[in-house]
Amino acid sequence: MPPKKPQRLGLFGGTFNPIHYGHLRSAEEVAEALDLGQVWFIPAALPPHKSSSYVTSFETRLAMTRLAVGRQSRLAVSDVEGRRPGKSYTIDTLHHFREEFGPQRELYFILGMDSMLEIATWKDYRELFTLSHYVVLDRPGYDQDRLEEILRRQVHPDFQSLPAGEGFQHPSGFRVLVQDTTLLEISGTRIRNLVREGRSIRYLLPERVRRFILKNNLYRHR
Repeated sequence: MPPKKPQRLGLFGGTFNPIHYGHLRSAEEVAEALDLGQVWFIPAALPPHKSSSYVTSFETRLAMTRLAVGRQSRLAVSDVEGRRPGKSYTIDTLHHFREEFGPQRELYFILGMDSMLEIATWKDYRELFTLSHYVVLDRPGYDQDRLEEILRRQVHPDFQSLPAGEGFQHPSGFRVLVQDTTLLEISGTRIRNLVREGRSIRYLLPERVRRFILKNNLYRHR
């Protein structure tokens, strides 16, 4: 009897300040396209690339993420980065999930094209590609040729192109897949600005999250 294939697990890291339908729809489409058993949303406690004064508390963002996910069986939320002291580094999170699930799970880390193009600013970024596959959410205005250049010049010169423009493969065997998803022009910055201006944020994010924001008077002040 052939060995059972490892279950695929998606890891979606981000600030989620707040989580919105752009995040949720991307997770849904990536899970469907790559046959992921689950996608875990992982709010960052202290994002290394953002000022702490800009980011709402971890507990608040975690609560909003849990409200957004609700009881969807294919989606889950992890508080792992809030349980670690100091800044939230992806390398530590990947080691955590690798140790927790072992070879029984095939990890797919989901991130935007803008973040992948800045991967050389991440802690231990070359090691990242020996721990997980990556799913890069394509965005308008970004050139896939630039992605290839950065991967080969800054990460490893022996990245190989995958057929049909699917992405690239690291010598470790892990892949960087470029995934088209429904482009929803929604951002956390836009939502925060609308709240600050006293304007509606309805239909940009789940209703439970919208009510939580208004009830707790979030984003009213800079």
